[in-house]
Formats: sequence, C-alpha cells, structure tokens
Amino acid sequence: MTGPPETPREFLDIAPNIRLHLRDWGTGMPIVFLHGWVLSHEMWEYQFNALAERGCRCVGITLRGHGRSSQPYDQYNYDVFADDLHKVLAALGLQHVALLGYSMGGAVALRYMARYQGERVARLVLCGAAAPSFTQRPGFPLGVDPARIDDLILACRNDRAKLMDDFGRIVFRNLTAGTAHIRGWLYQIAMQASPQATIACLVALRDTDLRDDMARVNVPTLIMHAPGDRVCPFPLAESIAAGIEGSQLIRFENSGHALFYEERDKFNAELLAFVAEIGRRFC
Repeated sequence: MTGPPETPREFLDIAPNIRLHLRDWGTGMPIVFLHGWVLSHEMWEYQFNALAERGCRCVGITLRGHGRSSQPYDQYNYDVFADDLHKVLAALGLQHVALLGYSMGGAVALRYMARYQGERVARLVLCGAAAPSFTQRPGFPLGVDPARIDDLILACRNDRAKLMDDFGRIVFRNLTAGTAHIRGWLYQIAMQASPQATIACLVALRDTDLRDDMARVNVPTLIMHAPGDRVCPFPLAESIAAGIEGSQLIRFENSGHALFYEERDKFNAELLAFVAEIGRRFC
C-alpha cells in the first residue's frame, strides 16, 4: 500500500475547470470519506482528528458543487460523483481503501461499487445512507414520500438559507443533542454549496434507484444507522443489510442522522475495528 504523497494535496484537478477540495491526513490504512448532501469533508473533523492518530490515512473528498470544490453549472448525479471519485483514487494511487459514504455520500459509494466493480476498494461503510432508494417507488415503500423532496426543491428556490437552518434542526435526534454552535457550524458548511447543485442533488435523491447496485457489492460491508434518524429512515438500513450479502448492521441508539457526531466515540471505534483487517492484510 502506498503512503500519502510527501506533500498531501489540498486540491486536485480532475477535469478542465473542475478542482476538488481534499483533506489527506495520516498514514497507514486508508479510509476515503464521502460527505452528505450540501456538506463537505469538513464534517468529518471528529473522525480525522481521532483516526489519523490511530494509524489511519484519512482522505476526505468534497464533491463538486460543494464546499470549496468547483461549482460548475453542470450535471450533478451519482454517476458524475462516482466518476470523480474514481479519478481521485487513481490520482492519489490509493489501493485497498475503506470507502465510507454518509447519507447522499452512501448512495454515491454504492453507485461507485456497481459502476466500477469496487475497483481499489477493500471494504465498504455506509452510515445513515440515503440508499438503496431515498424515496418511495413501486415495490419499495420504505423511503420518504417524493412529494417531500419536491417541497424541499421549492424551499431551496424560495429561501435556501431557511431550508439549511431547518435541515440542521432535524439532523440530530432532538434539539438538545446538537448545540447551537454545532448547528451553526454545519449551517456554514451547507451554505457554501452551490444553489444549483443543491437542487440537482435533491433531484438525484428523489429519482435514483440503487436497488440493483447492491448485488454488485463484492467486499465486506458495514452499515451504521440510527433508529432515530429523521432524515434517512432506519428501514433503509435494514433494506441495505438484506440486499448486500454478508453485510453487518450496527444500530446507533442514541443518535439521529448525525451519528458521526452524536455518538462519535462509538462511530470511530466501530469504524476502526472494521477497517483493521485492511491494515493487517495490506499495510
């Protein structure tokens, strides 16, 4: 396994006029982090600080249209994001990674596994994932009502700032679980996202069906999800567990959608235990 470059890259050009913002900390077994809708790799602060000290190479990718990555007026869907991820893994020379996707990032990770046959990935982690279908559709009653996404799109067009504030209030299991300071921090990250990408990603969340992608996952898979998740209902996690052979589902009983923060010690410990086998086999 290759270590990080002598000077880890903060930005990576992957196409003409498309530059992605990265964070690359630590050495050892690599974990590649994909953030959720309107967020960025900054959301993983409480993972990077802890896991880089424990022998992990933590690589966070901010998807195009989000944070400080390029924000072209262009297409934003899971295929585009998966193609970008493939380019980043190749450019950094990463092999045998643990690919971790949160919320919408979980859907992107699942699409990557199907689109690229799991290339360069040794383990898959899906946490609070907006998959296999974020919305209800024929034969799949478990997601949210598509009309709710239509309402979010309208809210984004009318008052995006209020939408981001409202979203920050349902990310946690209740208003006391996330302090005003943490909600404000996530709000600042969310407002950096492109307005066009914000809407286009809502369309992808509403319209994309990844049920067939699950059967193409060919690596050990860990699913971390909270029964109290008010964004991605827990039955989605149960559906993923049923759809990916041999996967492991861990419940986070004291979290909402923000399990990466609300139960960060448990989150980090479970993640570290799951990826340790990569270190034993390849590092």
